[in-house]
Amino acid sequence: MVAVGLPERAATRRPPARRGRRAAGRVLPLVPAFGLLALFFVGPILWCVYASFTDIALTGAGASSPHLVGLRNYRQMFSDPAFAKSLWLTIVFVFGSAVVGQNVGGLALALLMNGRRRIVRSVVGGIVVGAWVLPELVAGFMWYAFLSDHGTFNALLHAVGLHGKSWLYTSPLLAVTITNVWRGTAFSMLVYSAALSNVPDELLQAAAVDGASAWQRLRHITLPLIRRAMLTNLMTITLQTLAVFTLIFVMTGGGPGTKSQTLPIFMYQEAFKFYHLGYGAALAIVLLGVGALFSLVYLRAMRKEV
Repeated sequence: MVAVGLPERAATRRPPARRGRRAAGRVLPLVPAFGLLALFFVGPILWCVYASFTDIALTGAGASSPHLVGLRNYRQMFSDPAFAKSLWLTIVFVFGSAVVGQNVGGLALALLMNGRRRIVRSVVGGIVVGAWVLPELVAGFMWYAFLSDHGTFNALLHAVGLHGKSWLYTSPLLAVTITNVWRGTAFSMLVYSAALSNVPDELLQAAAVDGASAWQRLRHITLPLIRRAMLTNLMTITLQTLAVFTLIFVMTGGGPGTKSQTLPIFMYQEAFKFYHLGYGAALAIVLLGVGALFSLVYLRAMRKEV
């Protein structure tokens, strides 16, 4: 009598050579992509790490024959008051622009448009996305003209009997923060609109029948269900805001003085204005580390279950 059971695994097992060919067939098409990634991403990072330990410069002896200087650039950096101020301004700019401005603004717009008529969503979405697709250079010039001494904003204030002021001189960091929020909120709005479309209406309706207010439904149902989308959005816009350079450079140039000199501006000035490429590379590594730290915090928060 032949026992009926599961088929033998040995019969269905593929030979090692065939498994190896199948694995090679999957990996080989990815080799060009990995090569380009190493060339344009890993390569520059490794060069930057090397340059941060040298006295390489754009002119002089450091340009023709750079030497290894160990941790001199890093010691100079952490003892430089300008670096500490730039780091603080960068954190304030990222928190105000990304964590609060773009994140909260995008969520608010997504909630306001959720369930509205299609024509309303199209008009509001078109206006908001229109600001996002503008090149950073164009957005910077637009807001520079809007907030300058004789710009549109001061003209509107004068029209209602109020006195304007030089916003780019008295409040430069606030000016660039508002501009970046205006330009970047559309991304968060699109992310949250997609996340809200996946929230079951049955849960919200059941909570409303049980007497939950709109705030309670948002806090206890909607936000927990879109938590992963929130963390992904926060990580993305934080890294984008850390790298903002053109907007600030066009509007204030990091000034007046150093009032809006974030790390990308400080790094550019040290590397290409004062020709200290080694010091600028060390600043770039620190900026990369700040971005990695933010990413680790968000990724760790994402690992927790709702």
